[in-house]
Amino acid sequence: MQNAYNAYAAAARSAQTTASPRELEASLLIKAATRLQGVADDWTGRQTELDGALTYNRKLWTLLVSAVIKEDNPLPVEIKRGVLGLANFVFNHTFKVAAAPAPEHLGVLVSINRDLAAGLRGR
Repeated sequence: MQNAYNAYAAAARSAQTTASPRELEASLLIKAATRLQGVADDWTGRQTELDGALTYNRKLWTLLVSAVIKEDNPLPVEIKRGVLGLANFVFNHTFKVAAAPAPEHLGVLVSINRDLAAGLRGR
């Protein structure tokens, strides 16, 4: 009986914390921004984490692009173009940062992620 209760309680908690796709995207963008900002803030101690943070961010943006270009995506064309333009910039800037690492180059990626997350959350 206790196992059934635990399973039900876990399902109820999961249902309460289920986020909308927009909220999930916003949360992932914030997570990526936080990782990048952490590296920038403690460059000496965390520079070795740069590659992982850039890779995470690039993969996230790849998923965002995949969602935007789907035929059944209901976003207006102008918004799709805007997201694709941002993604292009993010990819190019990511390669530049990887080629010439410096903490001051991470701020723009952090800002883009935070601003897009705020937009997704309606702020």
